[in-house]
Amino acid sequence: MTTGAAAVHGDVRGAQTAALSARVEQLDEARATGAERLDPAVADRVAVVVDRARERLALGVDHTIVALLGGTGSGKSSLFNAICGLEFADVGVKRPTTSQVTACVWGEDGGELLDWLGVAPDRRIERESLLDGETEAPLRGLVMLDLPDHDSIEPAHRAVVDRLLPMADLLVWVVDPQKYADDALHSGYLRHLVGHEGAMSVVLNQIDTVAPEMREELAADVSRLLVEDGLQGVPVRPASARTGDGVPELRDRLAGVVRRRSVAADRVGAEIHDAATLLAGQVADREPGPEQLDVTEVVDTLAQAAGLPAIADAVGAVVRGGASRVPTFGAVQADTVSLARSAWLDAITRAVPRRWQAALEERVVSSDTLRADVDGALASVTVVARRSRLVTWALGVAVGLGVLALLVGSIAGGVSLMGVSGGQAANGWALPTAVVLAVVAVVLASGALLVRRTTARRSAERVLRDGRAALEGVARAGLAEPAAAVLGEHRRVRELAHDAMRDVAPTA
Repeated sequence: MTTGAAAVHGDVRGAQTAALSARVEQLDEARATGAERLDPAVADRVAVVVDRARERLALGVDHTIVALLGGTGSGKSSLFNAICGLEFADVGVKRPTTSQVTACVWGEDGGELLDWLGVAPDRRIERESLLDGETEAPLRGLVMLDLPDHDSIEPAHRAVVDRLLPMADLLVWVVDPQKYADDALHSGYLRHLVGHEGAMSVVLNQIDTVAPEMREELAADVSRLLVEDGLQGVPVRPASARTGDGVPELRDRLAGVVRRRSVAADRVGAEIHDAATLLAGQVADREPGPEQLDVTEVVDTLAQAAGLPAIADAVGAVVRGGASRVPTFGAVQADTVSLARSAWLDAITRAVPRRWQAALEERVVSSDTLRADVDGALASVTVVARRSRLVTWALGVAVGLGVLALLVGSIAGGVSLMGVSGGQAANGWALPTAVVLAVVAVVLASGALLVRRTTARRSAERVLRDGRAALEGVARAGLAEPAAAVLGEHRRVRELAHDAMRDVAPTA
């Protein structure tokens, strides 16, 4: 039996379920990302929490479950009807004979939750309808259960009470003026709930049967018994299901509970937090920074081991004309490569836990692979040294002009031995010509030599630059990039775990 299902003003599976679901997905992604880098026991525990949380969240945790509990004759079912404003729960003679639970839901989307709670379909009612307007809105999301009498002689009745009691967000114990001191209530239940006072309330029902001047004293006596049970601060509210006295105040109390987070949400949130804490213990507080992934020192070591600076100098010498051939790269010693790799990797791995260290060691290339890659990269570096033909031609011209200048100069010197008039005429052209030729020869030779030195320097720099670039490419591809990928996964696990630990209350 249900009423008003299509007219509900809102879906009660909302913010709390969505927020917790997001945290569960963060938790599961962290577990999947960490994979074999996580302790197997931790990964298994997280997987269990994820599966269990998803199952519970599929029911929604935005409902607030309130259980009305009481003994035979306490008027609990009548109070249930008074709060609902509907005559739905069984009262009278039939009630003590049934172990069925009656439920009233304010709002919709409670079917799966009621299935989980074990409420039969014909024992459910959805409270809101268009006729209510917004009068029932403060209770939207409330699931109120009318449980069997806890003092029933039927064991099945108590079994139902014991099963559903831990699932409730608020326990409303309904007592009557004649049986409020019943030992079955106090020794059987209340004394075992010390520490849960914030999730309890006592309703002294049938207050209309008590003389007005006795009501305050009676409520005080109930409070005294609660304190003797070890329960502090549990409110005692007088009410009458028959006259309606105290029912509005009780509905206000329930509306306040609805505004709080449900017990189910608290439990799921606590499990997520604990699992996320376990995951956070599998990673370091931070990862090595980009500067620690720099491969400059590795390149320096490999360049020296391969003789790159010497070969670059040899190229420059050939271009300058001081050498006739360039040496080739030899195989880099395996020990040198292994030491360079280990030194670089040690500086990275010491910052992360052991399993992540093993992952880094496995993900970066081995020493043998790195050595082969270094040899292959250096083999692709061009080390051919060629002298400029133009510079060679210019130097040859300069030498020729120098020789010519000497010849012309010698002519001028020989002519000076001739007569005065003849010597003066010859020196008028020979001597200046010799000077000009000598100057041109010197300038041309100097320029050619300068060009050759510059070309030699640039050729040496090119070989050094290309060689280092090749080595850096190898080091980055084999060391830095794989390590960065592992550390990126480490960072993702760390961030997801910490995000899943954050229990941020959803906004209304």
